[in-house]
Amino acid sequence: MAEAAGGATAGVMPGAMGAGAMAGASVGATVTSDPTDERERPTPGGSPVQLLSAGLLAAVVGFGSSFAIVLQGLTAAGASPAEAASGLFALCIVMGGLAIWLSLRWCMPVSIAWSTPGAALLVAMGVPEGGFPAAVGAFLVAAALVVVAGLWRPFGRAVASLPVALANAMLAGVLLDLCLAPVRAVASMPAMALPVVLVWALTWRFARLYAVPAAVAVAAVMVVMGAPMPAGALADAWPHPVLVMPAFTLETLVGIALPLFIVTMASQNVPGLAVMNANGYRLDPGPVFVTTGLASGAAAAFGGHAVNLAAITAALCAGPEAHPDPARRHVASITCGIAYLGFGLFAGFAAAFIAASPPLLIQAVAGLALFASFGAAISAALAREEERLPAVLTFVTTASGVSMLGIGPAFWGLLAGGGLMALARYRRG
Repeated sequence: MAEAAGGATAGVMPGAMGAGAMAGASVGATVTSDPTDERERPTPGGSPVQLLSAGLLAAVVGFGSSFAIVLQGLTAAGASPAEAASGLFALCIVMGGLAIWLSLRWCMPVSIAWSTPGAALLVAMGVPEGGFPAAVGAFLVAAALVVVAGLWRPFGRAVASLPVALANAMLAGVLLDLCLAPVRAVASMPAMALPVVLVWALTWRFARLYAVPAAVAVAAVMVVMGAPMPAGALADAWPHPVLVMPAFTLETLVGIALPLFIVTMASQNVPGLAVMNANGYRLDPGPVFVTTGLASGAAAAFGGHAVNLAAITAALCAGPEAHPDPARRHVASITCGIAYLGFGLFAGFAAAFIAASPPLLIQAVAGLALFASFGAAISAALAREEERLPAVLTFVTTASGVSMLGIGPAFWGLLAGGGLMALARYRRG
């Protein structure tokens, strides 16, 4: 996940972006099955309670560990509190509805998540020229690119050819500033931030999936105790969808849409396919990309940035812990989808609470949620010695936060690292 759970990883899986992962990206047969696949052999045991609890756990972990990052990202991109609440609401509804529909249609535990690295990217980019409408235009273009990757094989293969090291280095550079926020918060407001960090660390030691939700809960208590809500801050907490008219600028298309598309595909969709495959469920990438891309476009109209295949929540719903019988595990992902629909009703409350809270404390919680993602990304970026320097150049350029010609650092990081890698390969040739 880049869903960001206590022990979650969100880096691009080594080898996951090879041509084999996406070469079959075309609309056709959705599911392929092996006659020897364990899904075709009924397994005794298990109970409906086990399925329901797995689905609820996946939803609680997915929402509780990263909703603050999503709200921070939308706000950083220029969204008003009402637009940020609308975006979170739209993402929850689209995620829940799509998970239910795909799970019922394919009888597989298909879990959908928002793009947590994509939200972190928005934090790093800041308010674009043109404000939030320009950001929404970039969201729509990124969604369209995902659809094209599902429909047009050559484009899917081109995306798959992006070096894993550079994709991970860009992701790590995007995440770095937020990952520094817990340190800054402890230094600036120790009475509020230190309990959050300590609870996160202790929970991570004994129950990793609950580490970030526990940190969120403690942060909420600290906010209520240490920074009373302004009068009426939570008075109108019911979600109100806000239709955002998009604006399209070259700067946001290059600086937001392209990096958002890359991190969504590289750190969410492709690892999500790998998780499903590891548990015996083989999805055709084409229909997956088309449906998630269209769903992202629908969410973008109301301020949501991107949805995609889940990885960590997919593992919770698709693994043997959900149920001994693989043919019944789709009930867990359906339950997760229903829970997301319910969480969407609290989007207004969550946005109002975040808006009334100390920004640095919220950034600290978001940083804690992204530690594992940052570790996985930087590790994968530096894994191969021959790609290490281009990856480092990509990382430091992205992490610098420097924009040129109105285009954000993520694009320049990829360009710099890609140029150095091409130069190294040319010399070897």
